[in-house]
Amino acid sequence: MSEHEFTIRRLNHTDLPRVIAIERRAFPSPWSLGMFVLELSKPSGVCLTAMRDGEMLGYVICARYDEAYHVMNIAVDPDHRRRGVARALLDAVLDAAGHQTPYTLEVRVSNAGAIALYESFGFRSVGTRRRYYADNGEDALIMWRADGEPWEA
Repeated sequence: MSEHEFTIRRLNHTDLPRVIAIERRAFPSPWSLGMFVLELSKPSGVCLTAMRDGEMLGYVICARYDEAYHVMNIAVDPDHRRRGVARALLDAVLDAAGHQTPYTLEVRVSNAGAIALYESFGFRSVGTRRRYYADNGEDALIMWRADGEPWEA
């Protein structure tokens, strides 16, 4: 699947049943419906979805905090992973919110594929959050991106 085989558009409340279905398939500790409703209600956030022929392939939730954006959640339906969907979603966030704006995120230390993706966008590790994930107590890697330059903590 290439980026030309799907479209990126703004996520809206009517998409939430499909978001929840992907969320439950993608993560051992899925977000609740209320968490998604809250993030979609923030006017400064960037919430996008990748669609193909009416099927949701993935989504990203990015919230604005002070002077930085926080990539809160990015998920691709397990049946559509490793096909450029997450890359296209992250690229669309940077286009929408600005390439020169600082970004942060947390990612499981064991998620090598996601870490490599984020590094390819200029995110750099600045530390860890111990026992961040409730399902298994795994640490989260804290990553920052500042205009494609390595972030200096």
